[in-house]
Amino acid sequence: MKQYLLFDLDGTLTDPKVGITTCVQYALDSMGIHETDLDKLEPFIGPPLKDSFMQFYGLDEAQADAAVEKYRERFKDIGLFENEVYRGIPKMLKTLKAKGLHLAVASSKPTVFVERILQHFHMDGYFEAIVGSELDGTRVNKEEVIQEALHRLFRGQNVDRDKIYMIGDRKFDAEGARKMGIESIGVTYGYGDMEELMEAHADYIVRSVKELQDFLLREQEYDKPRMAPTQRVWQMVYAFVLFLVVRTLSMYVITFLVQAVTGGMSAGALDWIYVKNASGEIVSFSKNVQMIVTALGYAAGAFAILPTAHMMITRTAKDAVLSHLRWEPWGNYGALLAAALGLQLGVTGLLNLLGLTAAESYQRVAEAQFGGLLILGVLCYGIVTPLAEELLFRGILYNALKRFVDIRLAWVLSAFLFGAYHGNTVQGVYGFIMGLLFAYGYDYFGSFKVPVLLHMLVNTLAYLISGFGEAGSLPINWILTLVALVFGIGAVLYLKKQKTVMQ
Repeated sequence: MKQYLLFDLDGTLTDPKVGITTCVQYALDSMGIHETDLDKLEPFIGPPLKDSFMQFYGLDEAQADAAVEKYRERFKDIGLFENEVYRGIPKMLKTLKAKGLHLAVASSKPTVFVERILQHFHMDGYFEAIVGSELDGTRVNKEEVIQEALHRLFRGQNVDRDKIYMIGDRKFDAEGARKMGIESIGVTYGYGDMEELMEAHADYIVRSVKELQDFLLREQEYDKPRMAPTQRVWQMVYAFVLFLVVRTLSMYVITFLVQAVTGGMSAGALDWIYVKNASGEIVSFSKNVQMIVTALGYAAGAFAILPTAHMMITRTAKDAVLSHLRWEPWGNYGALLAAALGLQLGVTGLLNLLGLTAAESYQRVAEAQFGGLLILGVLCYGIVTPLAEELLFRGILYNALKRFVDIRLAWVLSAFLFGAYHGNTVQGVYGFIMGLLFAYGYDYFGSFKVPVLLHMLVNTLAYLISGFGEAGSLPINWILTLVALVFGIGAVLYLKKQKTVMQ
């Protein structure tokens, strides 16, 4: 758990735009450079002033030193207080301090100015160390500032780098933290945007003061007593049994009600509901009714476990902020979709080529799913059952497993349970592979919507493909199968390479 927090000042604790930009404007005027647009001077917020004058306006070293002096001439009495604290910062600092965390400021601004600003806003009491640059031009690099702040925080003792965050809004904060071997949190509510912080390899990125506070306080939750593994197992068993019992009983009750209601119906209506043999005797429900009964049974099972699933999904969504604070590019969602399609086609083709789909246990399942209206099949097997299964297997079982076993083992165990649940070799193997992908996608993007939508998509696609012809009529061969598998695995590897932060 992180116990030492280093905060940048400008763009992190306070918004200094007016003070900094007007003082930069004042300094530039003294150099014969007249800049009327203060927005163009925002890049001066964060990095060392001298470097910024040289970089943005082409001043040589002597000119830059003179510009810094003119800047400070106005800043020390006027610009210093043309500043405002970001909303929520004092409350956050007070809470963090009350939790026993050690706070410090590590800013590129001269220490004397940092101290006066913090005193002006009555925030200096929250910090055990306040460190900035020196007026003589020394200790201006961020890593030097961080090093001194750590020296003061740890009072010259060994620095435990695993317990420290550097929090700031610019790339200099992230880069300085990395050079000092500590993790960084980038904030986009300041003057560095998401792209800048990602390119600087900030370990985490937050978008608001509230999100920063939630992130820092959530780590406190990990030290609280957790549910014992035996309790987790019971939670999983209870949810699984409840789902199966409610689903099965609901299907029996619905079947009974249909039989009771159809007693006085006309022959034409009964033909849609029942299948009859050559003698006119009722043999079974029609495929349409079977799909409706199945969908209603799964919906009832899902409803029964919904409170538990909602609680665990909500908790996981809050925890996910620890590793999913960055916006994922749309290309990564496309890669996950490509992985799902490639693995679906590849695994299905492989099972067909190995002759496993000819097994009687699988044929009975396949026969039961087809023959009715296509729209009912898509509704049942492409929407309702995937949602119900995701609530159970990823929403409850997987979320419970990953709280007391390694996350990769949780992928495997939840996928194994998902495959075994289907009750036959073909769907078991297929379910295991797709279960791994669903859990991986859930973790990768930090949203429960991902496995739900992915499951619905692959189920719908599989149903539509099978619904338009027998599997044997599809162009399945070893070359196409291997290409699909390589494509799917390649997409997963691409995702893995793209991920900078993974739990």
